[in-house]
Amino acid sequence: MSRRIWVFLAAGGSLALLLGALGFQYLGGLAPCHLCYLQRYPHAAAVVIGVLALWLNRAWLCWAGALAAAVTSGYGLYHTGVERGWWEGPTTCTSGGVDGLSTDALVDQIMNAPLIRCDEVAWTFLSLSMASWNAILSAVLVLLWIRAAVKP
Repeated sequence: MSRRIWVFLAAGGSLALLLGALGFQYLGGLAPCHLCYLQRYPHAAAVVIGVLALWLNRAWLCWAGALAAAVTSGYGLYHTGVERGWWEGPTTCTSGGVDGLSTDALVDQIMNAPLIRCDEVAWTFLSLSMASWNAILSAVLVLLWIRAAVKP
C-alpha cells in the first residue's frame, strides 16, 4: 500500500475517534471532563496533519502525526490511571479528601468541585472506559503513522 493509504487510515482513525467522542457528548449526553478534552486536541491535530500529509506527501508530517497519536494515547493512559485510582488526577477535575479541613476550606472545596469529575467512569465497554479505549486505539494509530512515515 502507498503512503497515502496509510496516512488516510491513520488520520481517518483520529477523525473517527474524535467524532465518536463528540457523538457520546452530543447524542449520548455524556459530558466530557477536563482530561477528556485534553485527549481530543491531539486527534484534531492528527486530522490536520493528515490532510497536509496527503497534500504534500512528506514523511516528516507522518512522524508529526505519530507524535500527536502518541500524545493522545498517553493522555488516555493517564486518564485511565486516574479513573482506576492508580494515581491522583489534576485538582481541576477530581475531588480531594476532607480530613483536617476547616469548615470554610470544606465549603470552598465543595463550591470549587468540578461538575464532571475525571476520576469517575461514565461509560465502559468490555470493562474498559472511553479513556482506556482511546489509549489502546491511539497506540494502534501511532503504528499506522509510523508505517506511513517509513513507506517509500
